[in-house]
Amino acid sequence: MKLRHLLQIAGACAIALIVCSCEEIPPYAQEPLAGRFPWQTQPSGYWNDEGVSGSPKIVVHIGEQKAYFYKGKHVVGESSVSTGKPGFSTPPGRYHIVSKDRDHVSTEFGDYVDDYGNVVRSNIDARKDRRPPGTHFDGARMPYAMFFNGGYAMHQGYVPPFAASHGCIRVPQGMAQPFFENAPEGTPVIVTE
Repeated sequence: MKLRHLLQIAGACAIALIVCSCEEIPPYAQEPLAGRFPWQTQPSGYWNDEGVSGSPKIVVHIGEQKAYFYKGKHVVGESSVSTGKPGFSTPPGRYHIVSKDRDHVSTEFGDYVDDYGNVVRSNIDARKDRRPPGTHFDGARMPYAMFFNGGYAMHQGYVPPFAASHGCIRVPQGMAQPFFENAPEGTPVIVTE
């Protein structure tokens, strides 16, 4: 039993080392891992707003790595999330969605790519990481982005069972769209510890 636990921790650490930006890992990269780790057998969330009305509100619990979507006083959606990793914490507070972009591409986080499309340096911060000669910046895709505090956004991305982003709130594929479509600009976003 101890060996199994150690292997799970080692696997989680390996994934944590690989993932270090808001960029989503492509679906083909996730498929080989399916079913190998206990958290992957758990559903990433649910959505059921049938017959429910009321003002929308999103509540994110950093400690739980969960987001809840309310309509009025009723929870109609719940999703696993991945918030900011140590050194890049998602700031707790009360915010509102100030803008939305269904097809957002980051101007800060992404990869340095050569003219042939090969990734020369991955998961970089364009503000800090020097561009190697002969490469150009390729911004991370952040679909269904909802900006709520300066450059902080809630968007679709890779969601391990721990905080792993540069401060954004990543929501898994399948859950990002209903959150996006049901939260107009002005929707409250409450981030709690």
